[in-house]
Amino acid sequence: MKSKAWTQAQKLAALIGLAAAFSAPALAATQTVTLSVSGMTCAACPLTVKKALSKVVGVEKVEVSFEKREAVVTFDDSKTTLEKLIRATENAGYPSTVKP
Repeated sequence: MKSKAWTQAQKLAALIGLAAAFSAPALAATQTVTLSVSGMTCAACPLTVKKALSKVVGVEKVEVSFEKREAVVTFDDSKTTLEKLIRATENAGYPSTVKP
């Protein structure tokens, strides 16, 4: 009859496996990017840009400044990309680029 008791080596291996599983770094991260949106020409334009960016899955926060001609976007990089954010502004009629 086999013993059901774990050996010390088995216990240690199980603990190491659990520790590795719980300490693994998350692959997703919240990112913030500033987009230059030079095509905004009136005070209503930021509303359209904000609405377009807010519809992108993964976007958590959008602040658009008409005066600075820019949009600051906070997003989950596991759900969206910079390319999708830029495409969203372009599709709304406001081409954008990432500010350095």
